[in-house]
Amino acid sequence: MITCFIRYEIDPFKRDAFEAYARIWAAAIPRSGADLVGYFAPHEGSSTVAYGVYHIANLAAYEAYRTRLAADPAGRENYGFAQREQFIRREDRLFLRRVPAPLSPLVKS
Repeated sequence: MITCFIRYEIDPFKRDAFEAYARIWAAAIPRSGADLVGYFAPHEGSSTVAYGVYHIANLAAYEAYRTRLAADPAGRENYGFAQREQFIRREDRLFLRRVPAPLSPLVKS
């Protein structure tokens, strides 16, 4: 299992548009095959950084998921909405794997 963290730089004056965008993904992402953890919008601190987080089995499953998401009618509309409204300034993806727990205690030599 891997987790995709999407870091968004958003227009701080269009936070409502980003939140609407995130709500659409809440249905389209699971329907397309990923396990959505959630979207996170600015609250305190930076007013321009937001995140989307979901789990997927592996990178091959990610490629199939992206194909299904692009074909999903709500997904296509949401991509178009983001392009029209231009509330996303930048979008970066990072794939991480969870370190199994519990971690071994440190051994002193």
